[in-house]
Parts: sequence; structure tokens; C-alpha cells
Amino acid sequence: MREVCIIGVGMIPFGKFPEKNIEELAVPAVLEAVDDAGVPPERIQVAYCGNVYAGNCPGQRVLREAGMSGMEVVNVSNACSSGSTAVRGVWNLIAFGVYDIGLAIGVEQMSRHVSGAIPLDENDLETGQGLNMPALYAMRARRHMDRYGTTPEQLALVSVKNHEHSVHNPRAQYRKTFTVEEVLESAMICDPLTLYQCCPTGDGAAAAVICAREIADRFSDRPVTIAASALLSGRTNSEPREFSGSELTVRTARQAYEMAGIGPRDLDVLEVHDAFTIGEITHYENLGLCEPGEGGRFVEEGHTRIGGKVPVNPSGGLLSKGHPLGATGVAQMAELVWQLRGEAGPRQVTGAKVGLAHCMGGGIGGVEGAACAVHILKR
Repeated sequence: MREVCIIGVGMIPFGKFPEKNIEELAVPAVLEAVDDAGVPPERIQVAYCGNVYAGNCPGQRVLREAGMSGMEVVNVSNACSSGSTAVRGVWNLIAFGVYDIGLAIGVEQMSRHVSGAIPLDENDLETGQGLNMPALYAMRARRHMDRYGTTPEQLALVSVKNHEHSVHNPRAQYRKTFTVEEVLESAMICDPLTLYQCCPTGDGAAAAVICAREIADRFSDRPVTIAASALLSGRTNSEPREFSGSELTVRTARQAYEMAGIGPRDLDVLEVHDAFTIGEITHYENLGLCEPGEGGRFVEEGHTRIGGKVPVNPSGGLLSKGHPLGATGVAQMAELVWQLRGEAGPRQVTGAKVGLAHCMGGGIGGVEGAACAVHILKR
């Protein structure tokens, strides 16, 4: 396999823009990424577009408006991991020598399609019994609290931390701080998860230009290497779920660490899937940042703040930056590129050289998770 890197990224501010279509959301991010890369648009040979709700051919529609056409275009819908899957698709084709330069796009217009909790498959057995994402994560929280003694205050601290980080991110959907008390006193969504412990719905787009390392220097003096790209789905299991952890994330992370030749202790900064506060806490453990059961104490001791041992979600994460499904995975890559290039401004993690992006999602009865992606970037 060839070494692959990211040479340009772009992202619009996330928010709620019901008046805009996906082309209006995505084109500015695409043009910013192409300009950042210094690549003539006609040199891009393939594009993958991650999206959940836009219907037929969103990638072709976006590229038409961006003045780009004639290349191979692939559209992927893979729940919350749609954008990450787009990145992996382009990485695959370049790593194995099919193409030299590609574009990963993530875009979502949720304001027109989603109201309230994100719906799961209405024909799924568990969905028919009332399961939705807030309920699923609330059960995970209760299990973790019962098993390890994790406290409501520790859960709330994840939201406090990520909102503090987002104050310094001009592209975040929300840029307001909260206290632990304000988080706990916000409206109850699904006990023990309150409103400020759940990510918002919204609209957004991000893009990344991905290139074979051997030619990257022709365009950029700031390439960021994709040291690992891993994507797995959950195993079918008829046994009761282990709600306090994610075997799927553990397996995917292990594959990524082996590919990159590093371990958790080598990471300088992470962007992880914090759709709900308990998700970030369990992923500290699943990704090997701390031992099982120690996630609550890990955030309480300040290790995952900017300036801490291993900062997590300096962008504000899904809780504050926002979570337009198809855009999230590519937005995570953009944040890590800015961090590793030292371009993150007031939210910069000092000396960051190695970053990890983790994104997972999708609910299917009898399967732990639909898709989990882990990417490791190096500068």
C-alpha cells in the first residue's frame, strides 16, 4: 500500500439552515478544501460523499454546483459513520494505487428531515419496542453507573468540557458554556441524560482532499499522513448486550493501532463520537485511554481538557460543535488536520503530532452497532 495524506480541508459553520439545500451547504466546504490543498480541480480523480437523508446522488449534485464533474463519484450512507466511510473509501483507492488524488465530502441537511430523536428503522424489532438513541445511551449510562459508580456529575462534566472547548471554535453550532448544575438541571430527555447531555440536530458540511504521499509535495508543504483507516460493523449476537462498553470500538481501535504502529499512549489529541455524554466516557475506555470503569474519574480529573493529559474533542465534539450525520466524520478529520498543522487558534493542543478520530453509529436489533470508523493521523 502507498502512504496517503490529507493536503486540504474545508468546513462550514454548523447550525440550523432550513432554507439551504445540500448543494448550498457543501459547495463552500468543497471549494475551501480544494483551495487549501492547492490542487487544480481537474486533478481530482474520485469523490466519495457521505450523507444519510439527501436521497439520490448527493455527491454529483454538489460537484455539479462546485464546477467539478466527470470523475468517479460514490455516495455512501452509513449512519453516523457516513462521512468517515467516505474518507476511508477515498483512502482505499489511493492507498492501493487506483487513483492519486481524491475528495471526501460529508454533508447533511437535517432541519428539513428530522424532528426530535433521530428515528431508527421502523421495522426493527427493538425500535418497535420503543428503542431510540437517547434510550439506548441512557441504558448505557445506567449500566455504567451501576457497575462502576460513575456519577451524574461526571457525566455532566463531559458536556461542560466540550462546551468550553467550542467557545473557541467559530464553526461550532453552539458556543456557550454551562456549569455542571446547569447541565444537570436542563430538561430530562431520558433518565439520567438531560438536554445538554445530548447532541443537537443540525446542518453542515465538510470536505477533505486526499492524496498519495509521493506527489503531495507538489501541492502542499503541510501534508498530514493518514497512518491508519479502520472500519468495522458489529457482530450479530443473540446474547444480552454489554452496555457498559463497546466491543465494536475496541476491535476497530485495535486494528487502527496495529496499522499505525502505535498505541493509546502515543496520542496527542482525539475527536470521538460523543453523541451523548456517556458515549465519550465509555470511549475513553474503549480506545484505551484509561481502564474500564475509570472514564468518569478520567474526565473529572481534567485529563481530557485542552491542556490535560490527552485532550478529547477540542472542537467541542458532537455535543457542542453539532452532529449533522453525514458531515461529522469528515469534520473530525478537518479538526485534526488543523490541530496537527498548528492552526487551531485558541483551542490548539500544544505540540500535537498524532491524532485519532472515532465515529460510530446506527442501531440494528441483535447487532452491537452498524458501523465504527477509527482514523489515525500523523504530522
